[in-house]
Amino acid sequence: MAAVSGTSDLNPNPNPLPEDHREEPFHADVPTQNPSLPKLLHLSFNQDDSCFAAGTDHGFRIYSCDPFVEKFRQEFNGNAGGIGIVEMLFQSNIFALVGGGDSPHCPPSKIMIWDNQLSRFIGELGFRSELRAVRLRRENIIVVCHQKVIVYDFANLKLVKEIVTLPNPKGLCEVSQQQGSLVLVCPSAQKGQLRVDHFGSSRWSRFIAAHDSSIACLALSLDGELVATASSKGTLVRVFSTADGSLLQELRRGADRAEIYSLTFSADREWLAVSSDKGTVHVFRLKVNPGSTESEAPPSSTEPNASAFYSFPSLLKGVLPKYFHSEWSLAQFRLPEGSLYKVAFGHQKNTIVILGMNGSFYRCEFDPVAGGEMKQLECHFYLKTEENH
Repeated sequence: MAAVSGTSDLNPNPNPLPEDHREEPFHADVPTQNPSLPKLLHLSFNQDDSCFAAGTDHGFRIYSCDPFVEKFRQEFNGNAGGIGIVEMLFQSNIFALVGGGDSPHCPPSKIMIWDNQLSRFIGELGFRSELRAVRLRRENIIVVCHQKVIVYDFANLKLVKEIVTLPNPKGLCEVSQQQGSLVLVCPSAQKGQLRVDHFGSSRWSRFIAAHDSSIACLALSLDGELVATASSKGTLVRVFSTADGSLLQELRRGADRAEIYSLTFSADREWLAVSSDKGTVHVFRLKVNPGSTESEAPPSSTEPNASAFYSFPSLLKGVLPKYFHSEWSLAQFRLPEGSLYKVAFGHQKNTIVILGMNGSFYRCEFDPVAGGEMKQLECHFYLKTEENH
């Protein structure tokens, strides 16, 4: 059971972030060994991908994605300043912080609710073990522990539901963001199985056999109708309907085993982006709607001769290897290997934003018809030292 305190100051209508100056693009190589730079502990986009948060060993920083602007930074005095999790509530002044690193600012087993307008903590939730992730909605706080997902009401921090999962060291859990009914997806208590929980006028749970091996990454569309999953093998990404659990599309990242770092849907559900330890970001076209298994458009692919396999009569699909009738990405962007990258779709049409744990920020554009290599529009280094700020 969590310990709760200081909830009376929670603001149901939080204020927007302050505006700040525009930063000049950074085009040089990203420095990775500079001892004067803060150590990056956490990266996360907000719910509509308009901003991102960086937790460091000295505090946290908030940036706008379009245009790229550092909104503000909070540096905690003293040696204990590590923030291992930062979750924004859209573009409001409310944040959920969890301590991390060698010298955490607050216990890694406690969520601290920070009000940036007041520059102080206004509430907290304490647990018995280290937290893996936090997800925020206007109505809910979702806490991911090692083997449990816990849903709270944001207004009063009352417990809504506890969900038992397999050991979940990555903190895999995503929630819908449209106001009203909450859709939550997370690993179930069985390997390779996805759990979908719907919280509305009627509550129900559904289990989807997503993969033979363990689920390594997942994403949920903003409306909660589509969920994408990747396994520990990292070769295939599958897209399911959360309403009935049906498999809608199967996407092939590659033939070699890989660790998938992030999956994300575009706001209009037309595209899915994938990043992995191979240093390549892939963009796939989504062609099916929930409840339908028919494609809305002919498949596109940049894989040589791949279109020939899609032209075979459907009766041959049953005898061809899955390698041939899973779909390849439309567009790609290649990055230096060796760093973890997270990806989101930009607010400008046909653009993506890429964040690296090496301090890099990229914005790229893809051709929705021709596909192929994406065009780099800008590059920044967001971990500037205080004297260069």
